[in-house]
Amino acid sequence: MNKDTIIGFVLIAIVLIGFSWYNQPSAEEIEAARRQDSIAAVTKEKAIQAQKIAAQAQQAAADSAALNDTTALFHQAMNGTSQKVVLKNSKLELTLDTKGGVVKKAVIKGFKSIDNKSDVTLFDEQDQNLNFMLAGKQDNIVTADLFFTPSEQTDTTVTMTAVAGNGGQVSLKYHLGQDYLLHFSLQTKGLANLFAPSYKEMELEWNDHCRQQEKGYSFENRYTSLYYKEANDGSTDKLSETSDKTKTIEEALDWVAFRNQFFSIALISKDNFAGNSSLSSVQDQKGSGYLKQFDARLKTAFDPTGAQPSEFEMYIGPNDFRLIQAVEKQSQFGKELDLEQLVDLGWWLLRWINRWFTLYVFDWLTGFGFNMGIVLILITLLLKGITFPMVKKSYMSSAKMRVLKPKFEEATKQYDKPEDQMKKQQEMMSLYSKYGVSPLSGCLPMLIQMPIWLAMFFFVPNAIQLRGQSFLWMSDLSTYDPIVEWSTNIWGIGDHLSLTCILFCVAQLTYTWFSMQQQKDQMVGAQAEQMKMMQWMMYIMPLMFFFIFNDYSSGLNFYYFISLFMSAAIMYALRKTTNDAKLLATLEANYQANKNNPKKQSGLASRLEALQKQAEEMQKQRKH
Repeated sequence: MNKDTIIGFVLIAIVLIGFSWYNQPSAEEIEAARRQDSIAAVTKEKAIQAQKIAAQAQQAAADSAALNDTTALFHQAMNGTSQKVVLKNSKLELTLDTKGGVVKKAVIKGFKSIDNKSDVTLFDEQDQNLNFMLAGKQDNIVTADLFFTPSEQTDTTVTMTAVAGNGGQVSLKYHLGQDYLLHFSLQTKGLANLFAPSYKEMELEWNDHCRQQEKGYSFENRYTSLYYKEANDGSTDKLSETSDKTKTIEEALDWVAFRNQFFSIALISKDNFAGNSSLSSVQDQKGSGYLKQFDARLKTAFDPTGAQPSEFEMYIGPNDFRLIQAVEKQSQFGKELDLEQLVDLGWWLLRWINRWFTLYVFDWLTGFGFNMGIVLILITLLLKGITFPMVKKSYMSSAKMRVLKPKFEEATKQYDKPEDQMKKQQEMMSLYSKYGVSPLSGCLPMLIQMPIWLAMFFFVPNAIQLRGQSFLWMSDLSTYDPIVEWSTNIWGIGDHLSLTCILFCVAQLTYTWFSMQQQKDQMVGAQAEQMKMMQWMMYIMPLMFFFIFNDYSSGLNFYYFISLFMSAAIMYALRKTTNDAKLLATLEANYQANKNNPKKQSGLASRLEALQKQAEEMQKQRKH
């Protein structure tokens, strides 16, 4: 490379360097360029994010369409405005919603509500929902998502129709009867191709948030439960009232009912609800205004061709035994529904007493138009009249033992050693036979009366005729009657003191004192010592009753108070009118007639004598 070439390259380098230095941006221009690059980067990032969001929205829409194919089939029916349709008669008013096409509100007329309104709102759209679900080959039909169009509407009838895109229809037809029975059906038309040939059942979701309708939450909650009846003349059963419960019923069911203390909603299927129904009951907290949350998942017959509708009936009304019997006759299904089982009359024996005795007496007395408090008093008088012969027999048996007590003590005083107790009992049994008395005859009549007491325990709280009825100081015989109330809940007592409960416990204490005195006067030897321990337990019982019955209905407490008061009065009157000297003379005559008759010995005495001989033989064998 010669000298000229080198000089040329140097000059070119100087020119390029100088040009670059001359054209480089200032600090301000560099900062402006940096900001421009940042804006471009952010804009590019936003564009990328927008593309992602659009893709996600498109995927979500596709997923939603895949999960709910009803959108495609019932595109028009999925959009609309909710409208109310009212069906009513003189006893019931039902409000249907065009969104879902089912009953959303039920008002039972003629019964005061907890807030003293003239009618009871059993549920509204926030509390209850019924949803029918039909699973097709591709498209699923969920009635809760559809808007129905009402037609053929009168005061008691309406047809709700949802139209599909292919011209097919889902229709719900309603007819409200003259009382509390609603007949309705679901039927499809022009949709047969949507379902598989083997598809014969549809699913139902039915739930209800059961409202508190009475003043006493705890008491009403005891009588609030989910009931169901097995099909083909099966039994009626219920979920637990006191705990949360979920149960799968394998048998087919005639009906399922959400029942509170005085009102029920029962859903009946003409073709039964198929086996494996899922039923659930969950407790609500006191003060929430609700008692329990009920849920039922059911299946029933469905004809996809539309030739036969799926038919249902719904009883929405009071738990009145005679009324339910009459309404059940209006059913169009020809089944033995036994809906009157919604009125809890107790276990099998107690239910039999209430069903075939108490109900007839109650109907007879209420037919005269008496106040319900008077009816309870008259029922008590009638029952006391019926059981008086047994009570008198029980008392006279105790009176005989009382007047004979000195003679028994004298005749058995030589048997005070522990090893002589068998001989003592044998001697007393022999004396019982010769005097013609029985230590057990006083117990049997009282045992016969006990089922009546227990039967009334179930009958009175379930008698809707007592609801809202006042008597004396009691404003409502179906709930407690507080003389003192407070805001804080005290364990075992609650938030009040019930006057009728206090009167009942006082009457129980008085009756117990009379009974203890009567039994103490007839006990001999060790029996008297045992009675001293027993009487303390008997005196504690009224205190236990107070904690149990303080929040029970005043009608039930009032009945027990009147019954115990009358029992104590009868016992007092019998004691005052019994001539002990004359009674003792009669017993002495029996003794003279029987003392020389060795065959005059009770079966119990014979068994005791045999046991005594057996014991003596065993002692002899041990000595040898």
